[in-house]
Amino acid sequence: MRTGSDQGGQEQEPPSFMPSRHRRPETTSGAPAASARHSRRQQELPSFTPSSGGATQPTQVDRTRAARRTSGSSRTTPRPATQAAPGRNGWGNGGGRSNRGNRSMGTTTAMAHKHPVRRFIGILLLVILLALVVLAGGGWFWINARLNREQMLTDAPGSGATTWLLLGSDQRDGSPGAGQDTSITGFRTDTILVLTKPRHGAASLISVPRDSLVKEDGRYMKINAVAYTSGYRSLTSQIEDITGHKVDHVALIRFGGLSKVVDAMGGVNLCYDADVNDARSGMVWSKGCHQADGGMALAFTRMRYSDPKGDFGRAERQRQAISAITSKALQPSVLLNPVTAGKVLSAGLDSLVVDERANAIDLVRMVLAFRSASGPKGVTGSLYWTNPNYFPNRRVGSTVLLDQARNTELFDQLIQGSHEPGTVGGI
Repeated sequence: MRTGSDQGGQEQEPPSFMPSRHRRPETTSGAPAASARHSRRQQELPSFTPSSGGATQPTQVDRTRAARRTSGSSRTTPRPATQAAPGRNGWGNGGGRSNRGNRSMGTTTAMAHKHPVRRFIGILLLVILLALVVLAGGGWFWINARLNREQMLTDAPGSGATTWLLLGSDQRDGSPGAGQDTSITGFRTDTILVLTKPRHGAASLISVPRDSLVKEDGRYMKINAVAYTSGYRSLTSQIEDITGHKVDHVALIRFGGLSKVVDAMGGVNLCYDADVNDARSGMVWSKGCHQADGGMALAFTRMRYSDPKGDFGRAERQRQAISAITSKALQPSVLLNPVTAGKVLSAGLDSLVVDERANAIDLVRMVLAFRSASGPKGVTGSLYWTNPNYFPNRRVGSTVLLDQARNTELFDQLIQGSHEPGTVGGI
């Protein structure tokens, strides 16, 4: 089969292209533990009646009584083991109340009079806790009311993990690096990341190449065009076909919003080991690490033409930039500063679009999962591919042909949490 040409307008099916889903049944086993009954038999002491004459051998009862007698005393009645002390009201056991009841009443009265400050502090702490809960609840309601939602999810069955689809859109909004050519219509989702948090095991962050070849409505196209041509739900479905598992939540970040978030937190530290002067993205960079403002961070995530690794190099820098933003947002200098935290939160919500089921708690879990995946115990990388320069026809142009079998196996392990930390994929 030839590639690089369009034979009569007919689409050519690439080898090993169409994905398949895998489900592994979970089984549980267990049996209730049996219980045994135990019984005790009581033995009666033998009675002893002394005879009127003659010496008699002492029995066990006699020896016991002799042991209880004190030296020099003719008394045979055993002395009580303890002597009850009178209560605070001067009554003993013979006063109609038990000694235990007296002690309990006395202790309660003493605590009531001895620790009034402690009781007051306990009540005060409870009131403060309730106030914090109310304020936190108000914050959740405020965030949920500010969230921009769209229909992005499918009805695919869930898996044993939580998966987020993170998208970056190049919608032209006048932001530096977002593109200023008004003659260009439509938009592309040039950043596609799959974030997975299993119940147990390492979290993962996997990049999907923007030029990955997919088939939508019977025709081939690059995956970054699916949302524009068929909607975000279709893009979610394509990701589910690639990974073999459900996408639980979707978060779309506009490129212009990324710049505002970085500026709100005072910049982030980014590193790139080359000198760059890229006119298309606006990235001007000297080799090494630098504190980048919003505009530079945006250019850092978009540059690819001056990168020897092209789109794969850009995916690496996108993961680095989002990791830096997440880490900076969780630092005490930002998180515990009401003014800074408010600016970051407001800028983030203005630039964010989420799925129809997402809420504030889901966003917090997403940030924590992203931080975990970007750390030393996480799994990062890109999808596996078999051909990074595959031509299905002239209309589509050069695409990345994915390795469906390896990607399905990869995500089976990521969902189960059985994959070892490290870097994976075709980069």
